[in-house]
Amino acid sequence: MTNDVPIIVPEAQERLFAEDLPSREFILLGTGTSVGVPLLGCRCDVCRSTDPKLHRTRSSAYLASPFGGILIDTGPDLRQQFLREGLTHADAILMTHHHADHIFGLDDIRAFNIVRGGSPLPIHCDPDVEKVLRRAFAYAFEEGTFQHSKSSIPKIEFHRIIRPRFDVLGEQVIPIPLKHGPTDVLGFRFGKLAYCTDVNEIPASSWELLQGVEILIIDALRMEPHPTHFSFYEALGIIEKLGPRKAYLTHISCRLDPVEAARHLPAHVELGYDGLRIPF
Repeated sequence: MTNDVPIIVPEAQERLFAEDLPSREFILLGTGTSVGVPLLGCRCDVCRSTDPKLHRTRSSAYLASPFGGILIDTGPDLRQQFLREGLTHADAILMTHHHADHIFGLDDIRAFNIVRGGSPLPIHCDPDVEKVLRRAFAYAFEEGTFQHSKSSIPKIEFHRIIRPRFDVLGEQVIPIPLKHGPTDVLGFRFGKLAYCTDVNEIPASSWELLQGVEILIIDALRMEPHPTHFSFYEALGIIEKLGPRKAYLTHISCRLDPVEAARHLPAHVELGYDGLRIPF
């Protein structure tokens, strides 16, 4: 089912721009690359480290607000991430793009359907993402596919992402077009916070959408350049240009040396880690 009308909670919408809007919390559920850290079979110092902040699940995030929980991407580690953080539900999902490490936990939202009394979960995404989800999870959409019971498939209601902004659960969301190599992806801005994972280029038209951001979460895959992700030093250049009050690096692989990174990180920039909670 596709619905072009965004979900809006009327009471929350009235307070959307109120000065006394309650504080929210942005949780980095996963800060790793597509293969996670430790990387299977890798014996580098990072992968062998016992530091829990260097153990990274696939990238995703969660916005907790008084009006509900918004999940960004459904990676293959979704269940583990929710259990680790003590989260019990999501009320809406935003999709950045359709790569496997950002969608292949979709089946786990069946638990959220149960919490919602069987009602479908709204997913906000672009048409290309919906197309891939319908193909990858055909059993959830195609008539006549084998199903044990109604609870054996994820129940989804698609919503088109609306430009230049749309509302979800009382949150105003600004989609930020980004480039991830040849793939068009989205970052999302919530007030003064922007989340930009899986990106190696910010189109000229998107810089304006990032002006005034105070908290920036941005891709920094490794120390050396990469064809589809910002490197550590490229990410620092973006941060310097935008000038946020605070910045966190995400989508990090084991090839980002934390010791070298620590020597070059400005005081207002940190390496993100799984479970980091950012109030804003």
